[in-house]
Amino acid sequence: MGKASRDKRDIYYRKAKEEGWRARSAFKLLQIDEEFNIFEGVKRVVDLCAAPGSWSQVLSVLSRKLYLPAKLSSDAKDDDPPLIVAIDLQPMAPIEGVIQVQGDITNARTAEVVIRHFDGCKADLVVCDGAPDVTGLHDMDEFVQSQLILAGLTIVTHILKNGGKFIAKIFRGKDTSLLYCQLKLFFTEVTLAKPKSSRNSSIEAFAVCENYSPPEGFNEKDLHRLLEKVGTPSGADDIDCRSGWLEGPNKVYIPFLACGDLSGYDSDRSYPLSKGADGSYKSLDPVQPPIDPPYKRALEMKKALHNGFEKLSLDPSLH
Repeated sequence: MGKASRDKRDIYYRKAKEEGWRARSAFKLLQIDEEFNIFEGVKRVVDLCAAPGSWSQVLSVLSRKLYLPAKLSSDAKDDDPPLIVAIDLQPMAPIEGVIQVQGDITNARTAEVVIRHFDGCKADLVVCDGAPDVTGLHDMDEFVQSQLILAGLTIVTHILKNGGKFIAKIFRGKDTSLLYCQLKLFFTEVTLAKPKSSRNSSIEAFAVCENYSPPEGFNEKDLHRLLEKVGTPSGADDIDCRSGWLEGPNKVYIPFLACGDLSGYDSDRSYPLSKGADGSYKSLDPVQPPIDPPYKRALEMKKALHNGFEKLSLDPSLH
């Protein structure tokens, strides 16, 4: 598929480049904020699985919009700008106002680094738009994604303050009820949101978790033991961690909300290309190409293999 036809298919892909966002996913966070006002009163933010950085960009822009009016206000008591820490295993091009940490979100040492950047304080908001490479096998993708969210929850329990918020991408499926109940252990309000910019054909949604309130006496080391108990009918020794028992008389009803301007752009619709005065369409380059994409090594190996075949075909001694 050519670049122009891809642009025509996806209006948000096109708009992201026009407005300077690194990825179309920026609109998802913007639309979640429109509905939930997630950034109000937030001074310290952590962006998990941040690369290529579109959510960090949004957080940086929103923080400046909220910080500048407050700074100009005569009754402003705290003049310090919001702090944003972005974490990813992959390197990421710099973003103004964002501190980057290249690290593993499942490692407690990463949490310690974040808290050091916050001068010993904890975060008001943690966001995570991370996802595995999808296989197309929905049950498998849903399971791997749920494990990524629980890995994110591992660091959340170390760095999020009581009353804080956590926004994470999920894949909807048969075990969504289990994930919902696991998140409800730690947050009094959990809503699944589907932004307008998220394609209807996609199984993704976003868990908007508000008011972090861990169980009384909770120890971060006991996280996985506690999560396992949620998935069992007895809540104790049964190791069957599935959500099937949450049906029938135990059925869990999950709040689900569409967000974003419902009369706005439809992510599943094709829109005409915006043509210039000469009648031609100019495709814009990506705002920020990947620095060190996971597929880089594969491309290098493919190229080396191709060059090897060319040498073999040109060597007369082998004919």
